Amino acid sequence: MAIDPESLERRLRERFGGPMAESRVVVRQAVDLDDSGRYTATVDIELTNDLVIAELSDAPDGTPADRWNWWIGSLEIAFGDYERFGISRYQR
Repeated sequence: MAIDPESLERRLRERFGGPMAESRVVVRQAVDLDDSGRYTATVDIELTNDLVIAELSDAPDGTPADRWNWWIGSLEIAFGDYERFGISRYQR
């Protein structure tokens, strides 16, 4: 697995703030995306913690879930079949 969940969760909170529950759901979605193989098949790049942080850093603003959804939305527009990895809600 290219995603290290513990490390990614810590880095998300350090970099973008937000509640722990929010960073955990982003990590779960990142793991699901990685497990699906969809990202690697689409862009021929391994999904890693560094890549997730870099892509979320490009988002205009927001918490980890806001930034995740911005990135997933971009992938959906460009390639399709990414909507299922978006975050619609999480428990605080």
